[in-house]
Amino acid sequence: MSMPPGMPLPAALIPDCTSEESQRAAYERAKAENAIFVSVARQGLHWKVVLDVISRPLISDEAANVLKAAIESLVASGVVAGGANFGAEYISMWKIESESRAREIAAAFHAAMYGLQQLQIAANPTGGT
Repeated sequence: MSMPPGMPLPAALIPDCTSEESQRAAYERAKAENAIFVSVARQGLHWKVVLDVISRPLISDEAANVLKAAIESLVASGVVAGGANFGAEYISMWKIESESRAREIAAAFHAAMYGLQQLQIAANPTGGT
């Protein structure tokens, strides 16, 4: 089951991209739908989360700082034990204890990125950041 483009995915619908084939298919689907790519993947005994805005509008620096602070909090608390990479277009977090926790984190960041993009668009309807 897929959601309409532009809609955040609930945790249960975040694709498991443990295999390279599933990652490629999910990324291509997100790209074709102009959606934010989001996935979880098993890495040994742990899980990772990946988000990529692909070609969607970037969020403002102020909004990005909110996401960055949330990521830093997850890393500092040990929920994301392996670390994280963060940029305006890409988020990855790894060494998460369980699939369910990774899905919860992925869904939260997916919804946040969509919401922040919508606020960016509403605040600046001409498209600039």
